[in-house]
Amino acid sequence: MRFQAIFAAAIPALLILLSAPARAQVAASAKVDGVPIAISVGISDFSLDYGSGRRMEGPVIRAGAEIFHGVGLDLSARAIFMNTPPELTRMQQNTFLGGVFYNAPALWKIHPFVRFGIGIGNAEFPDRNPKYTRDDFLVYAPSGGLEYPIAPKVYLRLEYEYQSWQQYLGKGTLNPQGGTVGVTYYVAGRHLRPHPMD
Repeated sequence: MRFQAIFAAAIPALLILLSAPARAQVAASAKVDGVPIAISVGISDFSLDYGSGRRMEGPVIRAGAEIFHGVGLDLSARAIFMNTPPELTRMQQNTFLGGVFYNAPALWKIHPFVRFGIGIGNAEFPDRNPKYTRDDFLVYAPSGGLEYPIAPKVYLRLEYEYQSWQQYLGKGTLNPQGGTVGVTYYVAGRHLRPHPMD
């Protein structure tokens, strides 16, 4: 719960900080692209890795800035809480990750990317002990996907993420994984860096 409160306050602050340089670069953007700054939102459909065949959905938000030749840093928050299976009355999985990403050169308007995030996973789960139904875990999360332009500054974003929750309930790793469909809005211009085959 404490991590949810921290990140709920941190994300709006990050978005304000990231948008400030974008406003400062408006005059110069006619001559240079500026630092690409992006905000993404989407819906994730995840396999919980908590029993067989159990899937849930939830929203995700991400903010990132490309720093050097496709390489950048970002923060993301995801809450998997929708469509809880009847047998998992208390299940919820939330992640709060900081990551590094690489946007590859565009190929026919398709922008592939890879990402590696690390952070905190917060889970609520059914347990025989009514005093232990929530805990925090260290999470590693590689992912990859693509973006495709659908409007000025707006891109369709498709992403697949594989999570590794360390020492889940003291029994080893938990590996939730799934796909996200969403959109990315580039607050500041992005470096298109066309692929050599284009």
